[in-house]
Amino acid sequence: MDKIITCIDGSAITQSVTEAGVWAAKKLMKTLTLLHTIEKHHQHGADNYSGAIGLEAQSKLLDEIAQLDEQKNKLAMQLGNQLLDSMAATARGMGIEDIEKLQRHGDIVEAICTLDKKTRFIVMGRKGSGHEGKFKALGSHIETLLRKASHPVLIVPDKFSPPSSFMIAYDGRGSADRALEKVIEGGLLHGLHCHLVSIKNGDTAFEERFNIASNRLKENGFTVTSSLLEGKAHDAIIQYQVENQVNLVMMGAFGHSMIRQLFVGSTTLKVLEKIDVPLIILR
Repeated sequence: MDKIITCIDGSAITQSVTEAGVWAAKKLMKTLTLLHTIEKHHQHGADNYSGAIGLEAQSKLLDEIAQLDEQKNKLAMQLGNQLLDSMAATARGMGIEDIEKLQRHGDIVEAICTLDKKTRFIVMGRKGSGHEGKFKALGSHIETLLRKASHPVLIVPDKFSPPSSFMIAYDGRGSADRALEKVIEGGLLHGLHCHLVSIKNGDTAFEERFNIASNRLKENGFTVTSSLLEGKAHDAIIQYQVENQVNLVMMGAFGHSMIRQLFVGSTTLKVLEKIDVPLIILR
């Protein structure tokens, strides 16, 4: 697990994604792996028009389409290599020397999954090539990746700056405590001000676990602000992030409690669409 998989595609957000990958690579002291994929698009060459234009004419046209596809593929590879070279130069300018460049054909999520055993962390932009307008999470690569990835995923908005603070949404379950240990042991968020939040539910035992979690972070060198919020989880958390100018949010991917419902079905997608700071999602 020695690679920071940083997904670039040439869209307007590519620079920010690269900067986020550089930040993670420096903090974790791992290889920055720039990954670009050339995705396959539907081709009409297999459509059967022989009944209208004749077999000989169709065969000739199919040959021409095949030649155009080959030329298009070569150009796509050249553009991809130029993009990788450009972002590698950007990373070197930011002080990174351990850089790997990878170009693959096919789906980006499949490409990421093939690198699973060597992956430490994944960085992906919230919007990509072909989605320069308002982001829609439903059906996006991000939605698919969050359901398949076994490593933390950093989702980067339009702009990225190294964070000085982060927020953890805590629900008191075992998975939340494991996420807490990842924060303590991982190194990525060391030195940042931690905001530990949850939704107030009147459960005294839960509040005790919440306080234990806060103390655990403090004992390991974190400066912690702890807050029990009121209201609907996703509204309360986003409001807290805005009011306290938290630079980064960390949450779990799936679950059933009030907090963990944030990342189930349509609620997950709404949060991804609304938040305007980097978001780390843990499995």
